[in-house]
Parts: sequence; C-alpha cells; structure tokens
Amino acid sequence: MAEASGSPPDFIVVTGLSGSGKSQAAKVIEDLGYYTLDNLPPALMDTALEVSRKGGHTKVAFVVDARSGALFEEAAAAIDALQRDGRRPHLVFFDASDDTLLRRYSETRHKHPVEAAGGVQPSISEERRRLVELRARADKVIDTTHFSVKDLRDTLHALYGSGRTGMLVRVISFGYKFGLPLGADLVLDCRFMENPFYIDELRPYPGTHEKVRDFVLGHPATKSFLEALDPLLRFAIPRYDAEKKAHLAIAFGCTGGRHRSVAIAEEVMRRVREYWPGPVEVEHRDVDRAEVRT
Repeated sequence: MAEASGSPPDFIVVTGLSGSGKSQAAKVIEDLGYYTLDNLPPALMDTALEVSRKGGHTKVAFVVDARSGALFEEAAAAIDALQRDGRRPHLVFFDASDDTLLRRYSETRHKHPVEAAGGVQPSISEERRRLVELRARADKVIDTTHFSVKDLRDTLHALYGSGRTGMLVRVISFGYKFGLPLGADLVLDCRFMENPFYIDELRPYPGTHEKVRDFVLGHPATKSFLEALDPLLRFAIPRYDAEKKAHLAIAFGCTGGRHRSVAIAEEVMRRVREYWPGPVEVEHRDVDRAEVRT
C-alpha cells in the first residue's frame, strides 16, 4: 500500500482532460521550483528532459495533452521508453466531471482540441476514451470538479512542495443550515451532541475556544464518537491514498457550524496528524458567519 512519505519527485508529467486545470497547475508547479514545459509533444520528452538536465534543472515538469493532436497518441509509448531508460516520470492526471468541463468551455469559449463531430460534449467523451490508459497508470489523479484555485494550489503544494508530501487531508467544519461543502468525500453529522449554543456562558465563543472545546470533547457521546471514528479513519485514509487520490476532504457538520463541528474538526485534525505522514489541514467554513453568532 502506498505511503505518503519521501521527497517530491524530480520529474513530473502532467496530463488529463482539456479544461480540467492543467495549465493552471503548470503555473503552480513552476512556482514550486520545477522547470516546466507546457503542451510538449510526447515524443520530445526524452530529448527535452536531457536538455533540461544539462541546463542544470534538477526538477522538471512536462504537460502533455490533446493539444498536440495526433502526436498525443505517442504519450504512452514515450512514457514507456523513459521508464525503460530508468527515468520513469511521476504521472499526475487531471480530471473533472463532464458538466464541469462543459461549463468551463462555455465560459471561456475556447475550441476543444479533439473537435469531435457534434460539439463540445462529444469531444469530451472522445478525449476521455483516448485517455483511459493514461488515467489507469497515473500515480495521482486530481479531480478538480469542486476545486477552487486555493484547493488546487494547496493540493499541489502538498504533493510537490518541499515540506511533507503525500495526499492532502482537509478536515472541514460546516453548518447544515448553509448546505453541504462541495467536494466533501466523507460527511459526518455532529448534531446528536449537546449544543453549546443553548448554554449562555458558551454561546458567544466558537468551537476553538477552550471552554467550548472542553465542553464538547468532555461529553460522553463525543468520546464514544471519536473512539469509533479513529479506527475508521486509520483504515480509510491510507486506502484513499492507495487509490491515487491527491486530496481527501472529511467534513463534520452541526446546525450552524460554529460550536460542535468546529471542536470536533480541530480534534480530528490533531489525531490524524499523529499517524498520517502527509499534510493535514483544517478549515472552518461557517464559524464566522454573523447568522450563527446570535
């Protein structure tokens, strides 16, 4: 089973669906110190890597995709050739839902590089068919369907930055009254716990405050919940990583997202950091909303 440890790879090949965020990712990867070539014909990767190394670039990233037209059909063979020479790249595949890709193309009005008969949707379907093999052999798959620019940057920094590397685990607190967080992989409901909102002494404070935290974590129901949750996360997180996920979002919800879910998210973040070698972050989506303060 894959483990999130070690140094970032020194040779990356980025590929995936058109409109899935590869060009934006290339900019982030370049900021992380990689010498980056976008829209490189796959057959030139061998030569480009050699020239880059001779030029003193120890970290290299190539973006190869359908924009190179018929030349892109050589991608798998070019990667195989590199691997035979002992220079196997770390292959990262960018994906997104068809609806998301359609929306992005309608906003940008760019022409789809595949240009299948019938418009953008058939072009997306045809490109997806052509990329089945590359997706299957990818080291990481990044689905940007629900990603913000910050999500993309954080995920790439987690994978290829100079700090801890591996799948990024993001623990999120939220309020059900404001809707579920987009892109959450696991959602757990904390509304069965006693609510500090109804205790005058605790109502003004968020779940990060010592008094609220002690109240929530000290409750017998919370202790039982965390005791049951720990083995589940210890089991599941490495398996999500083994399935090539680059970003795992675990969300905890309460009514307003200010007290119970915040305290639980903070505690889960602390516990996960004890055993997961990759980066672990916490986000409190609704804690500062004016509507939950009264």
